[in-house]
Amino acid sequence: MKRRSFLKATLATGAASVAVSAGLLTPATVLASWNKQAFEAKTVDDALKGVFGSANAASSDDVKLTAPAIAENGAVTPITVDASGMNGVESIVIIASANPNPLVCEYKFSGAAQGFVSTRIRMGSTQNVMGVVKAGGNLFKAEQEVRVTIGGCGG
Repeated sequence: MKRRSFLKATLATGAASVAVSAGLLTPATVLASWNKQAFEAKTVDDALKGVFGSANAASSDDVKLTAPAIAENGAVTPITVDASGMNGVESIVIIASANPNPLVCEYKFSGAAQGFVSTRIRMGSTQNVMGVVKAGGNLFKAEQEVRVTIGGCGG
């Protein structure tokens, strides 16, 4: 069985290599698309407009943002956005307001997915972190200041 698995893997790798060298597979078609306008935005409003088309997000108690009050290392700041109590969550974005590019990440959901995200982000200095949730066509947010003692993003 090991020989058969090895031969299948070798054949698949060889076929992919031929397709790439022939120009049939390019990085743009292989990798997931990304929203260049939003991720290269320099302000929070521009980033939100790039993702959602609007920067008007209402504060909501249904969106729970969990972040440390003081991050000892800005290179690995744990952030959790929980909107599992909301119905129809379409996407969640995390914004770090003072980073050179404020949009840190965007998660898209479909179907009956639960609106919950937990990740680590890089922050250069003390700033507000915002979790924005799109649910039912509306934008909701939760925001918290995080103090950074050792910068991880240009600090």
